[in-house]
Amino acid sequence: MNEPGRALISVFDKTGVVGLAAGLVELGWELIASGGTARAIAAAGLPVVDVADYTGSPVMLGHRVVTLHPRIHGGILADRDDPAHQADLEANGIDPIDLVVANLYPFEASPGIETIDIGGPTMVRAAAKNHAHVGVVVDPDDYEAVLGELRSDGRLSATTRLQLAGKAFAHTAAYEAAIAGWFDGSEPDEPGLPAVIRLELERAETLRYGENPHQQGARYHARGTSGFFDRVTQHGGPAPSYLNLMDAEAAWRLAHDLGDRPAAVIVKHANPCGAAVAGDLTTAYGRAFDCDPRSAFGGVVATNAVVDEATANAMAAAAQADVVIAPGYAEGVIERLAARRANTRLLEAPTERRGAASWELRTLGGLAGEFVVQTPRRLEADPANWRVVTVRAPTDAERADAVFAWRVCAHTSSNAIVLARDSTAWGIGAGQQNRVQAGEIAAAKAAGRAAGGACASDGFYPFADGIYAAADAGAAVIVQPGGSVNDAEVTAAADERDIAMLFTGERQFRH
Repeated sequence: MNEPGRALISVFDKTGVVGLAAGLVELGWELIASGGTARAIAAAGLPVVDVADYTGSPVMLGHRVVTLHPRIHGGILADRDDPAHQADLEANGIDPIDLVVANLYPFEASPGIETIDIGGPTMVRAAAKNHAHVGVVVDPDDYEAVLGELRSDGRLSATTRLQLAGKAFAHTAAYEAAIAGWFDGSEPDEPGLPAVIRLELERAETLRYGENPHQQGARYHARGTSGFFDRVTQHGGPAPSYLNLMDAEAAWRLAHDLGDRPAAVIVKHANPCGAAVAGDLTTAYGRAFDCDPRSAFGGVVATNAVVDEATANAMAAAAQADVVIAPGYAEGVIERLAARRANTRLLEAPTERRGAASWELRTLGGLAGEFVVQTPRRLEADPANWRVVTVRAPTDAERADAVFAWRVCAHTSSNAIVLARDSTAWGIGAGQQNRVQAGEIAAAKAAGRAAGGACASDGFYPFADGIYAAADAGAAVIVQPGGSVNDAEVTAAADERDIAMLFTGERQFRH
C-alpha cells in the first residue's frame, strides 16, 4: 500500500464518507462503491466506479446480491505474498483491493429478514481476515485517522491494520449477535428468561478507580446503545468513581420513584440515609438531610426537580456531598455549589424515563463465567389493592405515609425497616441480618420524629417481636408483604397495640 491503491466503499451510514472519498481521491486512489454510496460520492463530483460496472454483473434479487462476486472477494482476500494467489488474480482479470470501508444495515433499529445484511459482513470479514494486506474501516470516527496516516506514511501500518481488523470483527460479531437474539426471541418456546443471553459491552468511560483505590474501574454500555450516564452532563469536580456512579444511580432511581412532587434523596453506600417529599424542593432537601446529618457527609444527593437558588443555599450550608444529581440547575446555582466544594460532582441528568430492562445480571461473587439473572425488581403491587388485615384501618394520612415508607424501603438493602411520617424517612435501618435489629436502628435514627407515622418492612414479620418494636417506635401503621406462617400471631400483636397493618403481597428484598 505504498502506492495509491484501490478502495471499496459500501456504507449504510454515510456520515463523513464524502470527505473520506475526497481525501482518497486527492491521494490518487481509485474508488469503487456500491449503489447509494456510489451516487453520494458521484454527486460530490468525485470519480467513482459503481460495483455493478466494476464486476460486469448487474445488481440481482432486489439488491440481495451486489458485492458477492469473485472480482470483489478475490481482490480482497488475495495474499500478496503468495505467487499462486497472484497467478489466480492475473488469470481471472482481478485487481487487488487495498482498503474496504463498510458499515452495515442497522438491524437493531429495524429487525427483520430484509435488514439482514449479507454482502456487508462478508466484505468486512474478508478484509479483516486479510489484514496483513488490506485495511478495513467500519467506524466513521476512524476516517480522519486513516486519511492522516495515508497522507503521512503512504500506507496503513501493520499495527493500524490489526487494530482495525479487531474492530471489524467486533462489529460483525455484535451484528450477528443481534440477529441471533432476534431469532431467539421471535418465537419463544416458553415465557420467562431467555435460554441464551448474548451481550457485548464496550467501555464508555474509565473511572478513577473501582470500589477501592487499588481496584480498576470503568463504565460499560451495550455496544450500539446509549446508556443513562452517556446522557448525563458533569459540571465540575473530578472524574467519578465506581461508587459515585452506583450511588448516583440508586439515588436518582429512588428520587424518581417517589412521585411527581418535589423529592430529595441522600444515598450513602447504595442505601438511602434520608428521603423526603414536600411542596417545594428546599423543604424536601432540608428534611432529607435532617433524617441523618452524620451519614449525609460525603453522600450523593438526588432530586427530581431543578435545583433552585434556595435549595442550593441549603445544600451549601449542609454537609458536603460527593455528588449532586438533578434534572437541572437554576442560573448561578452551579457556581454557588462549586464554590462550596470544588470536588463535588454536579451531574445534570436527563428527565426522560429510562426504558425498563428485561432482566438484571450479576456475577456470582466475581467467579469467572458464572452469573445469576432475574427479571427486574419493580414496585408492582398497587397500594389501592393492599389488604387491611387488622381491626383498625389506616387513616388517609397514615396510608400516605405507608406508601412513601414502602417505596423508600424497596430501595434499601435487606433486612430493611423504614420509619416515616409526613413523607419523610426519619429512620432507616438497612442491611441487617435480623429484622428486629433493623427496626432498632431505624427507631434510634428517627428518635421519635416518626411517631404517628408508618413503619415499612421489606419482608414479612416472622414473629410478634417486630410488631412490638414498631409500636414502641410510635408507628401507627405497618406495611409489610405478609405471608409468614405466623401472620395470625403478628396481626394479633398489631391489634393489641391498636396499629393498622397493610399486607402488600409483594416482598422487596434487595442485596
